[in-house]
Amino acid sequence: MEVPQSTQENTSETEIQDFKSIWQSLVIFFKELLDLSKDLDMQGTIQDVKDNISMKGHTAWILIFSILIASIGLNVSSTAVVIGAMLVSPLMGPILGIGVSIGINDIDTLKRSLINFGVTVGLSVITSFLFFSIPIFKDATPELLARTKPDVRDVLIALAGGLALIVALSRRKEMTNTIAGIAIATALMPPLCTAGFGLATGNLNYFFGAMFLFIINSIFIALASFFMVRFLRFPMVKYINSAKRKRISQIASFVAFVIFGMSIFLFYGLFLENNYRQIAQSFIQDLKDDGVSIIDDTHSIDYKNKKINLFVFGERVSKPNLDKWQNILVKKGLTNTILSIQQSKDDSDIRNDLNNLKDLYTQNQKIIGSRDESIKEKESKITDLENRLNAISNNQIPFSQISAEAKINYQNLAELSYYKRIKTNFSSVDTLVVFEAKWKDSLSDMVIENQEVKLKLWLKIRLKIDSIQLVTIPN
Repeated sequence: MEVPQSTQENTSETEIQDFKSIWQSLVIFFKELLDLSKDLDMQGTIQDVKDNISMKGHTAWILIFSILIASIGLNVSSTAVVIGAMLVSPLMGPILGIGVSIGINDIDTLKRSLINFGVTVGLSVITSFLFFSIPIFKDATPELLARTKPDVRDVLIALAGGLALIVALSRRKEMTNTIAGIAIATALMPPLCTAGFGLATGNLNYFFGAMFLFIINSIFIALASFFMVRFLRFPMVKYINSAKRKRISQIASFVAFVIFGMSIFLFYGLFLENNYRQIAQSFIQDLKDDGVSIIDDTHSIDYKNKKINLFVFGERVSKPNLDKWQNILVKKGLTNTILSIQQSKDDSDIRNDLNNLKDLYTQNQKIIGSRDESIKEKESKITDLENRLNAISNNQIPFSQISAEAKINYQNLAELSYYKRIKTNFSSVDTLVVFEAKWKDSLSDMVIENQEVKLKLWLKIRLKIDSIQLVTIPN
């Protein structure tokens, strides 16, 4: 049966309307889901940022104490202590002030933020320098060394942390947990502590590397807050003098452009270095997988001079292998990289010493194994002898004690003797415990017979032996 054309058109229009309705619902849902204007308090946010810029009085002391706590945590490699220090640190205030002031063209707040930022850095580095100047705290722990070189991921953390921080602060209800989490994630304090450590130990590489990491984090946090302030359309600071307003706007825009350009440059440089190191590390791992004995070294990859230093242990690397490895580098994209091979001229002595050590170890293991067998055999003999001694001891009768007790219990007993009698019927052998008793002459036969029954029963119970024979010695 053929469906009328009008019915088909109505069905098609209904489907289109349903699709439009679903699409509009999805658009509304995602708008509400990602809406940043809800609960937004622009004036309150600007005021909060301004209030937290100042680094004087109690704020300065809190900074000093938090830097001291973080330095101790880095010195003992305690992540928990470092996290605790970051939670109470007021480092974020001046950095946010820089980003927000540029975003709203507030040159006075920008000057104030920059001054307090310099004070913050100075106090932090001086505090950590004084702590690490104490001789017992000059050890380069893993937690300190981890903050001597920036990574491209640090940039992404700082950027995301700055965005999350300004979003959290711009709400009417302050999101304390979010702010605390961002303070930990961006990790501004450890690089400053490491910079002080570098100065205290005279290692300028540590100092400049840590300060570079701190500056990168600070720039991207400020940049993120600047973008978010502009995106949320925070109100600009208005000046009565239009010429001044224009000049301030130009200055703020120039500073923002410089920071943005510097951020892009730093990010790109770190990205290139990170990519280079990953490829170089992959190349070294491929050689290890092929059976090349390479000694690991933290300075194997020299990005600055585009050089890979390989410390090879074993046979001399031939020219064809060197050419092959160089071609692999080219295929991986490291065309201008110099491959430097370092190894001993002759390692035959080392190999012989290693083989001798292996043989000596094997011989010692054999000696130890034979000693273990001898010890086990002697322990077995000792156990057997102890068992025999216990058996003999258990078969002994304490005759002196028995006779003394018998004299007390049986006053008419004149003599008592004991021996073991062994007899056989040529099919089995039995051992009998025999006691001989002699009674006083004054006793009648009936009394003696009665006393013998009691004595025999007492001996069985006292000695726990059923096969006791009692013999009476006639007078």
